[in-house]
Amino acid sequence: MKHFLHAMLLGLSMAVAQPLLAHGEQPHHGGVVSEVKDLSFELVSEKGKAAIYILDHGSPVPTENVSGKLTVLNGTEKSELDLQPAGNNKLMSHSDVALGKGVKVIASLTLADKRNVKVRFSLK
Repeated sequence: MKHFLHAMLLGLSMAVAQPLLAHGEQPHHGGVVSEVKDLSFELVSEKGKAAIYILDHGSPVPTENVSGKLTVLNGTEKSELDLQPAGNNKLMSHSDVALGKGVKVIASLTLADKRNVKVRFSLK
Protein backbone atom coordinates (compact mmCIF):
# COMPACT_ATOMS: atom_id res chain seq x y z
CA MET A 1 0.00 0.00 0.00
CA LYS A 2 2.87 2.34 0.87
CA HIS A 3 4.45 1.88 -2.59
CA PHE A 4 1.09 2.49 -4.22
CA LEU A 5 0.74 5.84 -2.41
CA HIS A 6 4.27 6.88 -3.39
CA ALA A 7 3.60 6.00 -7.04
CA MET A 8 0.29 7.86 -6.90
CA LEU A 9 1.93 10.99 -5.44
CA LEU A 10 4.75 10.84 -7.99
CA GLY A 11 2.26 10.55 -10.86
CA LEU A 12 0.15 13.41 -9.51
CA SER A 13 3.16 15.68 -9.00
CA MET A 14 4.34 15.05 -12.57
CA ALA A 15 0.88 15.79 -13.96
CA VAL A 16 0.78 19.09 -12.08
CA ALA A 17 4.37 20.04 -13.02
CA GLN A 18 4.07 19.23 -16.74
CA PRO A 19 2.49 22.56 -17.78
CA LEU A 20 5.26 24.36 -15.89
CA LEU A 21 7.95 22.42 -17.74
CA ALA A 22 6.40 22.82 -21.18
CA HIS A 23 8.51 24.99 -23.46
CA GLY A 24 6.60 27.38 -25.64
CA GLU A 25 5.12 30.81 -25.77
CA GLN A 26 1.43 31.41 -25.83
CA PRO A 27 0.13 33.96 -28.36
CA HIS A 28 0.06 37.49 -26.94
CA HIS A 29 -1.67 39.08 -29.95
CA GLY A 30 -4.10 36.36 -31.00
CA GLY A 31 -1.82 34.89 -33.66
CA VAL A 32 0.11 31.70 -34.31
CA VAL A 33 3.40 31.10 -32.47
CA SER A 34 6.43 29.26 -33.82
CA GLU A 35 9.80 28.86 -32.12
CA VAL A 36 13.24 28.85 -33.72
CA LYS A 37 16.65 29.10 -32.00
CA ASP A 38 15.13 29.90 -28.58
CA LEU A 39 13.13 32.80 -30.02
CA SER A 40 9.35 32.94 -30.30
CA PHE A 41 7.73 34.42 -33.39
CA GLU A 42 4.03 35.27 -33.47
CA LEU A 43 2.35 35.78 -36.85
CA VAL A 44 -0.73 38.01 -36.66
CA SER A 45 -3.10 39.43 -39.26
CA GLU A 46 -3.60 43.14 -38.50
CA LYS A 47 -5.93 45.14 -40.73
CA GLY A 48 -5.20 42.91 -43.71
CA LYS A 49 -1.44 43.04 -43.28
CA ALA A 50 0.96 40.50 -41.74
CA ALA A 51 2.75 41.30 -38.49
CA ILE A 52 5.40 39.27 -36.69
CA TYR A 53 6.22 39.84 -33.04
CA ILE A 54 9.54 38.47 -31.71
CA LEU A 55 10.15 37.41 -28.10
CA ASP A 56 13.16 35.91 -26.35
CA HIS A 57 11.93 33.95 -23.32
CA GLY A 58 9.01 36.38 -22.93
CA SER A 59 11.05 39.56 -23.43
CA PRO A 60 10.57 41.70 -26.56
CA VAL A 61 13.39 41.55 -29.12
CA PRO A 62 14.04 44.96 -30.73
CA THR A 63 13.43 44.84 -34.49
CA GLU A 64 14.94 48.13 -35.69
CA ASN A 65 17.83 46.22 -37.34
CA VAL A 66 15.83 43.16 -38.43
CA SER A 67 14.82 42.60 -42.05
CA GLY A 68 13.02 39.88 -43.89
CA LYS A 69 10.35 38.64 -46.20
CA LEU A 70 7.29 36.42 -45.99
CA THR A 71 6.44 33.70 -48.43
CA VAL A 72 2.73 32.94 -48.27
CA LEU A 73 1.46 29.66 -49.72
CA ASN A 74 -2.30 29.52 -50.19
CA GLY A 75 -3.13 26.37 -52.13
CA THR A 76 -1.39 26.78 -55.49
CA GLU A 77 -0.92 30.53 -55.03
CA LYS A 78 2.41 31.90 -53.81
CA SER A 79 3.12 35.50 -52.82
CA GLU A 80 6.12 37.22 -51.28
CA LEU A 81 6.04 40.27 -49.05
CA ASP A 82 8.80 42.40 -47.57
CA LEU A 83 8.79 42.93 -43.81
CA GLN A 84 9.84 46.20 -42.20
CA PRO A 85 10.41 47.15 -38.55
CA ALA A 86 7.22 48.59 -37.08
CA GLY A 87 7.86 49.28 -33.43
CA ASN A 88 9.44 47.68 -30.40
CA ASN A 89 9.44 43.96 -31.33
CA LYS A 90 7.27 44.03 -34.43
CA LEU A 91 7.81 43.54 -38.15
CA MET A 92 5.03 44.46 -40.59
CA SER A 93 4.22 43.94 -44.25
CA HIS A 94 3.23 47.03 -46.23
CA SER A 95 1.13 44.99 -48.65
CA ASP A 96 -2.17 43.31 -47.89
CA VAL A 97 -2.20 39.54 -47.50
CA ALA A 98 -4.92 36.99 -46.75
CA LEU A 99 -3.88 34.86 -43.79
CA GLY A 100 -6.78 32.42 -43.63
CA LYS A 101 -7.29 28.83 -42.64
CA GLY A 102 -4.97 26.38 -44.39
CA VAL A 103 -2.38 28.99 -45.37
CA LYS A 104 1.30 28.20 -44.82
CA VAL A 105 3.78 31.00 -44.23
CA ILE A 106 7.58 31.04 -44.20
CA ALA A 107 9.34 34.06 -42.71
CA SER A 108 12.96 34.45 -43.82
CA LEU A 109 14.54 36.89 -41.39
CA THR A 110 17.96 38.42 -40.82
CA LEU A 111 18.23 39.31 -37.15
CA ALA A 112 20.16 42.25 -35.72
CA ASP A 113 23.15 40.00 -34.95
CA LYS A 114 23.17 38.95 -38.67
CA ARG A 115 21.84 35.43 -37.95
CA ASN A 116 19.45 34.14 -40.60
CA VAL A 117 16.36 32.27 -39.45
CA LYS A 118 13.48 30.63 -41.29
CA VAL A 119 10.24 30.47 -39.34
CA ARG A 120 7.38 28.29 -40.52
CA PHE A 121 3.74 28.89 -39.65
CA SER A 122 0.71 26.78 -40.50
CA LEU A 123 -2.65 28.47 -39.99
CA LYS A 124 -5.45 26.23 -38.79
